Amino acid sequence: MLSQKISYTEVAEAKRMFEACRNVVIVSHISADGDAIGSSLGLYEYLKKKGKQVTVIVPNYFPDFLKWMTDADKIIQYDRRRAMAKTYITAADLIVVLDLNEPTRLEELAIPITRSKAKKIMIDHHLHPQKFCDLTISYPDASSTSELVFRLIDAIGGMSNLTKAGAEDLYAGMCTDTGKFTYGSNDPDLYIILSELLRKGIDKDKINRLIYNNYTEARFRLLGYILSEKLQVFPDLHATLFTLTRDELNRFSYVKGDTEGVVNMPLEIKGTKLSIYMREDMEHPRIFVSLRSVDDFPANKVAAEFFNGGGHLNAAGGQLQNISMDEAVEIAKKALEAYEEKLKD
Repeated sequence: MLSQKISYTEVAEAKRMFEACRNVVIVSHISADGDAIGSSLGLYEYLKKKGKQVTVIVPNYFPDFLKWMTDADKIIQYDRRRAMAKTYITAADLIVVLDLNEPTRLEELAIPITRSKAKKIMIDHHLHPQKFCDLTISYPDASSTSELVFRLIDAIGGMSNLTKAGAEDLYAGMCTDTGKFTYGSNDPDLYIILSELLRKGIDKDKINRLIYNNYTEARFRLLGYILSEKLQVFPDLHATLFTLTRDELNRFSYVKGDTEGVVNMPLEIKGTKLSIYMREDMEHPRIFVSLRSVDDFPANKVAAEFFNGGGHLNAAGGQLQNISMDEAVEIAKKALEAYEEKLKD
């Protein structure tokens, strides 16, 4: 039996809000990943089956390897279709905010969302959620937001309205946010949830292939370049760092999603505790930073202290505005120096 994680009060309030609504907008964070898209489309499928009018809106482009999901082609990208998105937001009587803990992670989409008079629910697993929604369901110990969406549907008694497509979406979200169940996945409840998703008829092996075996040749060339030319290893600090400039990305015909998961690869080097990846944005003067760690090394603290970010203990991110990559690398090296004792421990 699945243990109770979401409180009875939160379940009851979410159920009431789901029953009362007619027009729902679901939003998630910039550069949506597998958990953001999986949880959004999973909840979309559930609410649609209940007869609600549901629209999913994301701030910008999301990776091609997630576009196999049912109705992924109906997701509205705010940066491309602002007027259409605002029409749906204006009509909404319920907005569900998924996989983010503060409106800044919506970037420009935050303006119409926070101004909307619709009731709002946040469902998320990141630390320190800001209170900008009427109901906040936040459990940082959850593996993913997709896990929390499943738990909420189950606790409401809504499993009959979770379709096979919805189950596929939630599995994809859980799978990607745990690195195919290789980290953040020691809770026995996850495998109870997985068994319930399998009962819905999903083919998890096929989903894994669609997510992880669906890249372009250019992505593999880029991966080879990263490993042979760009990866810096600091053996005494048990850390690694690699960077990609806009010119380098263009050289390999980069599309968003091509470096998904690559930050995890250096952790396969024996003894490595921390991996840092920095990438120039293709459109704006900023550098995205991804950090991954193992055991008790606090990637989230490094992200908060040096990269204007945050996240989970072993998976975090941030960004640096209006600086060169050389300057960003110096900041990364200062971060390694600051955490030298813990890295060597």
